Amino acid sequence: QVQLVESGGGLVQAGGSLRISCAASGRTSSSSMMGWFRQAPGKERRFVAAISRSGGSTYYGDSLKGRFTISRDNAKNTVYLQMNSLKPEDTAVYYCAAKSGLVPTTAPDLYGYWGQGTQVTVSS
Repeated sequence: QVQLVESGGGLVQAGGSLRISCAASGRTSSSSMMGWFRQAPGKERRFVAAISRSGGSTYYGDSLKGRFTISRDNAKNTVYLQMNSLKPEDTAVYYCAAKSGLVPTTAPDLYGYWGQGTQVTVSS
């Protein structure tokens, strides 16, 4: 089992920045691919970004690359999502997810481990 705990969410003004974190514990060997998803009220959970175990490969959802940056520190078993130039439409609960294997995917159903989520609210 892998336990994921997100932190760092909060309220930020439009145009501002925020970095959220996800600390993994337990059987972290099962968390080769780490990802971030977000879910706004009344909407489906959507892919934000993913990163390979080495950190050498990153993947982003449509139109997010350039504003969002995913990174990881394997020594700390932590994944980060740096969010810049935030917009009100970025408001959502952000979830950290993990999966084993090396194949990247944007499909939430293929991630076996999830955190509880952290709220990010961007005010206009």
